[in-house]
Formats: sequence, structure tokens, C-alpha cells
Amino acid sequence: MLNQTSRRQLLKNGGLLGLIATFGAAIPRLAYAAWNKAAFEGKTLPDTYKAMGADGPKESGEVQLIASDIAENGAVVPLQCVSKLPNTTQIAFLVEKNPNMLAASFDIGPDMVADVTTRIKMGQTSNVIALVKADGKFYTATKEIKVTLGGCGG
Repeated sequence: MLNQTSRRQLLKNGGLLGLIATFGAAIPRLAYAAWNKAAFEGKTLPDTYKAMGADGPKESGEVQLIASDIAENGAVVPLQCVSKLPNTTQIAFLVEKNPNMLAASFDIGPDMVADVTTRIKMGQTSNVIALVKADGKFYTATKEIKVTLGGCGG
């Protein structure tokens, strides 16, 4: 039989664990940057696509790349990609004229909205490509961004 002190301690610890479980379930899920070393080291667009498993991605109106036409500082270029494609599992940003083309890649979970905002570095004026994987296929949206002050050592 439990004595009064151990019973109180048991109830107190049980209540604390319940509280922790409740708050843990209420914390929103976050998007974490994915790491694909070969893709991040890609020097050409075909090499980067190959490392990401993107064989001949197609341009899609369901992928929206939102960015300013001119970036005053290439060290901090804000980008947003919104995918309206069902079952989107990945969103990546590639910069054609950067030394390493893949600037960022994000895995999208099944409970997440396919809407990613980030900041990247650009060394010079270049096309930026939003590469989206949905239902095992790859789709793109492209936009040229003019850089007035380089961010990759410029």
C-alpha cells in the first residue's frame, strides 16, 4: 500500500507528464532544411537536377516563385515558393550563376502547407528556379533577379 507522500508525488509527477504531453502536441511542426550533399555541390544545372533525382522537370503554373525583380543586396535575397500541386514533398531554390547552384532545399511533410519563404545569397544577376517535387515528379518556376551588389564574395 502506498503511503500518503508517495501517492502525492505520483499524482504530482503524473500531472506534470500530462501537462508536458499536452504542450508538446500543441507545438506547430516546422520545416527543416534538407541536406543533399551531391546536389549542394552541383556546379551545373543538369548535374544539380541529376543529384536531386529531377529528370526533365516541367514548367508549371501551379508553382509560384515570388521575389523582387531587383535585389539591392545579393547577400540577402528574399524568396518565396508556393506550390498548389497536390502531394508536394519538396521545394528547392536554384541559382543558375552561383558557384553552387542549389541555394536551399526543404522537405514538405504531409501535414504542411507547401509554402516556403527563405533568404539566399546571389553573386550576380541570374535566373532563380523554384524546383518542386509533387507525386514523384518535378516542376519548376523561373524568375530573373537583378542583383545590384553581389553577395557571394562580390
